[in-house]
Amino acid sequence: MSKKEKEIKAEEEILEEAENPEAQEDEKPGIEDELNEKLKEANDKYMRLYAEFDNYKKRTQKEKEQRYADAVIDVAAKILPIGDNLERALQTEVSSEDAVRLKEGIDMVLKQFNDALSDIGVTPIAAQGEQFDPNFHNAVMHIEDETIDDNTVVEDLMRGYKYKDDRVVRHSMVKVAN
Repeated sequence: MSKKEKEIKAEEEILEEAENPEAQEDEKPGIEDELNEKLKEANDKYMRLYAEFDNYKKRTQKEKEQRYADAVIDVAAKILPIGDNLERALQTEVSSEDAVRLKEGIDMVLKQFNDALSDIGVTPIAAQGEQFDPNFHNAVMHIEDETIDDNTVVEDLMRGYKYKDDRVVRHSMVKVAN
């Protein structure tokens, strides 16, 4: 076959396809179905990947907040004895004018210390007069007293602290009435 004959045959096939649209429609549904199936698969894969990524973002955000809370609790637990010692220093009896001024300075430092703890979410645990709660209190002494309800905290021996109302930094050491 010559080049001219091949061109003529190709043109005839094109004209034949154009004149017979039914033959083309038979081929299209198969291709369209295949393309639609591939589109559904790609869309499904995209939606799963999007959901997985969204879950990843939420999980990493929670982990980040958890790490921050753990760090705050660790640091607060290390510095709480400093506040305890400042409170003990304020309980001493002084008589000289210099000692009184020194005590006032210690009081200001203690207030600043407590404000800093409060700013990062560390607050004292209420104890005295409250019902004993083993989640927040550590009973180190018991007393028998008929005038006080059972399991009531009578004395807060060492103040406890919590972080954002749910995580204990240090349990309160308390005396409980039985």
